[in-house]
Amino acid sequence: MTTTPTSTATAHQPLAAEGAFLPRELLSQVRGHFLHVDTCPFTGKRVFFENAGGSLTLESVVARSAEVAGIPDNEHRDNPASHAVSRIVSAGRDDLATFLGASGGVIFGGETGTECLFRVIRAAALAAEAGGSIVACSVEHPATYDATAQWARRTGRDWIEVPFDVETGRVTAAHYADCVRPDTRIATILHTSPVTGMSMDVAEIARTIRAVAPECTIIVDGIQHAPHGFLAVDDYGVDAYVISPYKAYCRFNNGYAWLSDRLSVVDHDRLSGKPADAWELGSRDPSALAGVSAMVDYLTWLGGHFTEEPSRRACLVAAGEAMCAHERALVHRLLHGGAGQTGLVDYPGLHLIGPVDSPYREGVVSFAVEGVDAKQVVAELGARGIRVHARSDDVYSGNILRPLGLKAVTRVSLAHYNSADEIDACLVALAEVLPRP
Repeated sequence: MTTTPTSTATAHQPLAAEGAFLPRELLSQVRGHFLHVDTCPFTGKRVFFENAGGSLTLESVVARSAEVAGIPDNEHRDNPASHAVSRIVSAGRDDLATFLGASGGVIFGGETGTECLFRVIRAAALAAEAGGSIVACSVEHPATYDATAQWARRTGRDWIEVPFDVETGRVTAAHYADCVRPDTRIATILHTSPVTGMSMDVAEIARTIRAVAPECTIIVDGIQHAPHGFLAVDDYGVDAYVISPYKAYCRFNNGYAWLSDRLSVVDHDRLSGKPADAWELGSRDPSALAGVSAMVDYLTWLGGHFTEEPSRRACLVAAGEAMCAHERALVHRLLHGGAGQTGLVDYPGLHLIGPVDSPYREGVVSFAVEGVDAKQVVAELGARGIRVHARSDDVYSGNILRPLGLKAVTRVSLAHYNSADEIDACLVALAEVLPRP
């Protein structure tokens, strides 16, 4: 008999702050699906809280992609092996569409998610009517923040920077309403920030943009959001959505972009004999798409514990809701403490990005402590077997940290395979590293 998660959310309704842990036996099974879940192949036993830099990888993804990588035959040949490869590629694309929640449009692969975003923004900028503005937000990753600035300059358009709320760590539709103009040609949205950890209401922002500029091309960076819940591209009302599978339990491989029907046929780089909506240049890696299918198989298995609906899509939604609830419970324990351990927010001089119990936080807790170097915190935690990361005022995070008045932050980033015991181990280590409360 399957059960329903005790705390669920729709695409537009945030979870309760305290969340709900996965059942212990199920979590043990979940952890068994991942490679190096508690041991680094180079340093030994450790807790992995660097998921925003790239998730752990599913064992099934590695095994299946390696199997397919060994097939010597290419697509579009008249032999059984080639036909089999084509079926693998087709299944992978179908699984990507199911994962994204996209019933139409075009999906193509690129070198990375960042490369896909740059390419889509370039094509949109070159194809759009001359003049006008391009809009981006200062909370965005350089994949969109830098790309929009560069292509505004190269096409002679105004580049408008939407400020984000430094108190909440997120941007809202109201912020965009103040910046979008009727002649705005392109606008970008970050679904979830890997620095602040906060998610944005993509659908509401898109509706607000279109109310002012109906023909605006809206491009979403979904790379950080993808591993923290279900996606629903059909509901967002946007023209492009990009993910990087290595952030969502796959090995390092291609990024993938979904394009709306109207964006897919704008003038773009393609072979002259290909259809108007063809975006891939050369052959894609079938083993990467086989890995995507293995990832969707895993999420379907996980979601099957929380819904009786048989479809892969229903299971993905159920899995996403349960994952969100579990991560929320982990974050709550990290911030407020448990099992006799002091919570992070109780340390003196600590600056937490975003409200303590924000319902929009997705698995990331970034903080700075007065008088304590963030990189030193990372090193000290690492020496105690807790792997975290520091984000600094650099090419990747400077546009986000500068408005916050911070030079660097320590980032603890979680995923659904992390456990309460690992949070407790982190709290024990923090008690040895940070000034006593």
